[in-house]
Amino acid sequence: MNDLKISYRLIETAPDLEQAANLLSEQEIIAVDLEADSLYHYREKVCLIQIAAEDFNLAIDPLAVGDLSPLQPVMANPAIRKVFHGSDYDLRSLYRDFQIAVANIFDTQLACRFLGLKETGLEALLRNRFQVALDKKYQKQDWSARPLSLAMLAYGILDVIYLIPLARSLENELSARNRLAWVEEEGKILSRIRPGSPLDRGPLFLRFKGASDLDPRSLLILETLLQFRNAQAEKMDRPPFKVLGNESILELIRKKPLNMPELWESKILTARQIAIFGQPLLDRLREAADSPATGFPGYPRRARARMGAAVRQRFKALKAWKDARADHLGMDPALLLNSAMIQWLAEKKPLTRRDLEAVPGLKTWQKEEFGEELLAVLAQPGEKMAPLLLTTNDKKEYI
Repeated sequence: MNDLKISYRLIETAPDLEQAANLLSEQEIIAVDLEADSLYHYREKVCLIQIAAEDFNLAIDPLAVGDLSPLQPVMANPAIRKVFHGSDYDLRSLYRDFQIAVANIFDTQLACRFLGLKETGLEALLRNRFQVALDKKYQKQDWSARPLSLAMLAYGILDVIYLIPLARSLENELSARNRLAWVEEEGKILSRIRPGSPLDRGPLFLRFKGASDLDPRSLLILETLLQFRNAQAEKMDRPPFKVLGNESILELIRKKPLNMPELWESKILTARQIAIFGQPLLDRLREAADSPATGFPGYPRRARARMGAAVRQRFKALKAWKDARADHLGMDPALLLNSAMIQWLAEKKPLTRRDLEAVPGLKTWQKEEFGEELLAVLAQPGEKMAPLLLTTNDKKEYI
């Protein structure tokens, strides 16, 4: 970490939080970041919230304060700009733990992507733009442990104190390229993010990489092992991957040890793992292996509708337009238009501005900036594309 003096106020009591919230309510712009303990506990929680304003910085300890409701009106106030870097996880965590919803979001990482920057990580941005080197050695610390060291607090504050000047710099660049409204609309979409309960999403194997390649019997064993791991993780208050790794689970499915000698011989688990839960694990494995061959789970596969020739041609034309347009803009093509939207447009073939306005999920900036181009591509027969609209400094010209 650079040798610089970082000033901040540590908030550990309800009265101090009330006072801090009053100060924050008077700001036009604040930067927000948080630290959590997902590497150390079964149910992760927010352990520190760092907020930078124009002339003061706060480190809020939610484990000490408890009730963070004074922050709710500040974060929900649309008159106050909130700057995040990679906001998705933070927004979900703030709502999950404190029912804090955030309005008027400017995500600096997203802004970088819309500018076509190759390096969008905060570490690279601060190094390149402010000659500041972040020391990431505290990134994987247990932020739930108390007391927090002065070095950890300084690390946390350093992650936010440059976000406001970074946001202003990026806003200027976006404005110069007529893309600021694009990022602001994306911020409005981000403000609607809410956490989903992982227990409400069906079988655990649906979120396990490689599950789609398994046969039904192996899927049953996989689900049995994942349920067992989850129960053990909750009991031990540890993240599931620290109880039993995914590689070990796949090896258990492959080798299927059914007794203690076979489990030892397989060398899949450590001696400590076998001592803690080896026998219960074997019991569950045998139960799954002996289950009747009826009612086995199957990996759900969405039936793909076959594209007709005309739809397929429109799909190819739209994709070619997207790739060429994104290349000209210096942007990731996926930001411009995702594959699901391309398929929808190819199948439904909107041909008028009124049709385009009714397209679900098509954003205002996409309609306003590229609506005519999309309609032109869709109006052409076969794979022939309409004249591609290119730009000079984002001013439209036909070629």
